[in-house]
Amino acid sequence: MLQTGAKAPLFQANSTQGSIDLRDYIGKKNIVLIFYPGDDTPVCTKQLCAVQDNYADFEHADTVVFGINPAELEKKQSFAGKFGYRFPLIVDADQSIRQAYDVGKILGLFFQQRIVYIIGKKGTILYAKKGNPPVSELLQVLSE
Repeated sequence: MLQTGAKAPLFQANSTQGSIDLRDYIGKKNIVLIFYPGDDTPVCTKQLCAVQDNYADFEHADTVVFGINPAELEKKQSFAGKFGYRFPLIVDADQSIRQAYDVGKILGLFFQQRIVYIIGKKGTILYAKKGNPPVSELLQVLSE
């Protein structure tokens, strides 16, 4: 897992809302990257729905949110449409983003770990935590 203060790796990838280039946001917005194991699974759905339910607060904090895992675009589009996610779900088919952010795999499984990063406007990591931190914790970091 990358540590706070580290420079955030830049990437380009396809998403449920078109092509995403992290360079377009550095210097302009805070960025929340949610690496989650699977689309349309109970814990992942709960995690992303909590973000969706509070998305106006993220926008108010001048922040964009991206969900990331290696599943194919069609699965992500179905998942995002089912729950009305206003933020993009990024396809990391070759798992290069996961590897750049040092997100490991769950031992014995094909799924990636659940890690949340917050990247500040200057492009450095302000927050890094494994698991499913509460949205209130993320918003607190963004307000500091």
